Amino acid sequence: MPNGPTDDELIGRYRTTQDPGCFAELFARHRKKIYLSCRRFYREGASAEDATQETFLRAFQNLGHYGGGDFCGWLMRIARNVCIDQWRKRKTESVREEVEVDQMPSRTTEDPTSEVKLAADRVIAEMRHLSEPQRRCLAMKIEGYSYEETAMRTGMSVPAVKSHLQNGRRALWLRVAGTVTRLKD
Repeated sequence: MPNGPTDDELIGRYRTTQDPGCFAELFARHRKKIYLSCRRFYREGASAEDATQETFLRAFQNLGHYGGGDFCGWLMRIARNVCIDQWRKRKTESVREEVEVDQMPSRTTEDPTSEVKLAADRVIAEMRHLSEPQRRCLAMKIEGYSYEETAMRTGMSVPAVKSHLQNGRRALWLRVAGTVTRLKD
């Protein structure tokens, strides 16, 4: 529990006084946690820092929409969305080459973590071949969204989300089965 005013008290004070020090205090309290969350998404610290800054910028711009409660949870949701948005933007800006299963190095020349990374890259590359609803539902599931949250954000029904997830997983599995079975050996 932080010393001094609570997050909600700082937000209330900011709303009434427009004192930038209130938001600066919120930034100081939560920056590290948001950065570490973004860091799990990005390997590079610079990308995680960019996502952290964008998270707080969006939070500042949308502070009027915050309804109270768990401010850190609200920030984490914004951070997750920022990371997904930036990942999608980068993905469309740079054309990724597909990794062919035949081109994957053998285990004798690479350590197991390299193989896992290559397999993960292959899964991400193969997700492009899924339908847009399947891709979107799978990406949101990977990010930790529940069926209900995914349905609400996409405008689909919960049964439709479950169907897209099931069909997307099945199609993805068929596309990457050889890659995943190589990891088991």
